[in-house]
Parts: sequence; C-alpha cells; structure tokens
Amino acid sequence: MGGAENLTTELPVFLVVDEVASLLRTSRKAVYTMIERDQLPGVTRVRRRVLVRRDLLLHWLRQESAPSPKE
Repeated sequence: MGGAENLTTELPVFLVVDEVASLLRTSRKAVYTMIERDQLPGVTRVRRRVLVRRDLLLHWLRQESAPSPKE
C-alpha cells in the first residue's frame, strides 16, 4: 500500500489535465468530459486553466475503487 502514499508525495497539490489523464489512464478529452459533467472532485478554474486538487482526486479514486457492500 506504500504506492499510494508515494504517489501523494510525488504529485503537486494541484494537477493539470494531462496529469489527471495520466493518473486515470485516460485521454485529455475524457477528463474534460468528466469535468463538464461534474464527475471529478476538486476542479478549480484559474482563468482558462483547469486544475484539480490532488488530495480530493485521490480520495475520490479510493472511494470509487472500494468494493460495494453486498445486499
């Protein structure tokens, strides 16, 4: 589990779209689509630049990858 902790210290506090796409293993276009649909947490716009808070994105990923409770 040290991998996620190492990732947290290696990434900047705010990620650019290319970094988010790399982390999610998807395309820039897919990331922009997720942003338009409000599917990514921690999105901040600074003028024309889109930034994503690393801690919120990583927390969201952990929640999304958690197994769902059995019914």
